[in-house]
Amino acid sequence: MTKGSTLMLLVSLVPIIFSVEADAQVEQNRPNIVILFADDLGYGDLGSYGHPYIRTPNLDELAQQGQRWTDFYAAAPVCSPSRAALLTGRLPVRSGLYGRHIAVYFPNEEFGFSKSETTFAELLQQAGYRTGIFGKWHLGDAKHAWPTRHGFDEWLGLPYSNDMDWVGEPSIDESIALRARGETQLLAQSRLRRIDRYASPKNEYWNVPLYQSRVVDGVYVDEVIEQPAVQTELTKKYTEAAISFIERSKETPFLLYLPFTMPHTPLFSSNDFAGKSLAGRYGDVVEELDWSVGEIKQALASNGVLNNTLFIFTSDNGPWLAMKTEGGRAGLLRDGKGTTFEGGMRVPAIFYWPGRIAPGVVSEIGSTLDIFTTLAKLTGLSDETATDGLDLTPVLFAQDDSPRTEFPYYRGGELYAYRKGAWKIHFITQGAYGQPPTKTKHVTPELYHLGNDPSERFNVAQQFPQIVADLQQAAALHSADWKIEKPEFDRRLSQ
Repeated sequence: MTKGSTLMLLVSLVPIIFSVEADAQVEQNRPNIVILFADDLGYGDLGSYGHPYIRTPNLDELAQQGQRWTDFYAAAPVCSPSRAALLTGRLPVRSGLYGRHIAVYFPNEEFGFSKSETTFAELLQQAGYRTGIFGKWHLGDAKHAWPTRHGFDEWLGLPYSNDMDWVGEPSIDESIALRARGETQLLAQSRLRRIDRYASPKNEYWNVPLYQSRVVDGVYVDEVIEQPAVQTELTKKYTEAAISFIERSKETPFLLYLPFTMPHTPLFSSNDFAGKSLAGRYGDVVEELDWSVGEIKQALASNGVLNNTLFIFTSDNGPWLAMKTEGGRAGLLRDGKGTTFEGGMRVPAIFYWPGRIAPGVVSEIGSTLDIFTTLAKLTGLSDETATDGLDLTPVLFAQDDSPRTEFPYYRGGELYAYRKGAWKIHFITQGAYGQPPTKTKHVTPELYHLGNDPSERFNVAQQFPQIVADLQQAAALHSADWKIEKPEFDRRLSQ
């Protein structure tokens, strides 16, 4: 081989050598991941997002030292589809994990989370991560749907919302049967009793179980820790289990997913927080969540892993406004949980990684859909199953533009609204949980500029017909070339 050909060979190998070295560096420096996921926390419920009375010093410190996002979205306005989207990076209408008639999973669900879906826990587990979940699952309570069957090494938590499995009230299947027989008066009476119990909650009103599940030498070890769960102790138990997991996992990369039960109603806090907040029982609960965040951060520091850990804090959807003072607030955003107005799907989001994420306020568009893809990028893994996720690392680490410039708002399998840049178009508007407005399919869609009008008060469709046409086209392109899957949650109705 001549000197010239040898030089050409070396030059041609340079990209390969650097690629191998880069991959090795990514693998060696894979960060720990901590995802803290609140339940029904409103956009305006933290101090750093403008609440005047709820004290959240730990989260506010993370927001100050990391990135606080102003335009971050859950993928659905209610629990189960939102959680499915977070874990998979796929829109619920693409996975089928949604319902047109039954909005979320209920107890004694035969089906639940499908083995055909890939979670980010499975992805990270295959890459040598230890994976733990401590909190609410809400993707099916049949054992084949449990988190330990979908990428988590261990789980302590509730299988569904803390207000399910009512004692002395009709179950979901009984309610379906009563409605089918036209016995609506009995359902109305039950609803009134439940409202009273939400307002003055006692543990014995619900029979929700606290489960523990582990994978030991390839064998599932499942047990009921208590039933009914002692809800006043849930946040503390999750926190203690999470800290134990950190201590046992610090020698390897780990994923800690903590989907809090609260502040979904009924509201319960421990004795250390009950009656302490200026914002009442709701404030007590949120302030205990903030305490939990502080304890977890301290545990990471004590175990020497804080500087190699990415923190993500966000919420599964907006606040449950129908619960009045027992629910949260969406700040200046319109409406709340269950709706595709901003208050239903725009959520607080904080990203924190000491020395890696520069402090700042980010007004780029992001979504829980993007977390799977972002984690895959950080760890050098494939995100091919996360068909709706985008990589947010350019924003997190280079303060660059977000790759997400558009966002679809789905409810019950229908595309209600669409955002492109600062503009948002509503094809359908509807309140939730008996609250106005009534469902309206707009002949001329409503149009709002979210920069000038984040509260969606002033419909400017008549002034900007060209923008309406542009967003209609963008929504049509989004919907082209793929089909909406059948709703998995509604399979219960055919049993």
